[in-house]
Amino acid sequence: MSVIYLLITVSIVVAITFLLAFIKAVKSGQYDDDYTPSVRMLFDDEIKKNPNNKLIQSQKEKQKSI
Repeated sequence: MSVIYLLITVSIVVAITFLLAFIKAVKSGQYDDDYTPSVRMLFDDEIKKNPNNKLIQSQKEKQKSI
């Protein structure tokens, strides 16, 4: 019976350790997305919004329609 108490205690300590490691990784910015902003700038010309909330054509779309 004492082995069960020991295993439960050890498993709780390991779980808390992993939780703290995860929280530290999130706070240090390890899971920040660095890839998407670099790709997003390639597609910024596709559709732009006007200040009046109207969609305007990009230069590429204007050239295609001519």
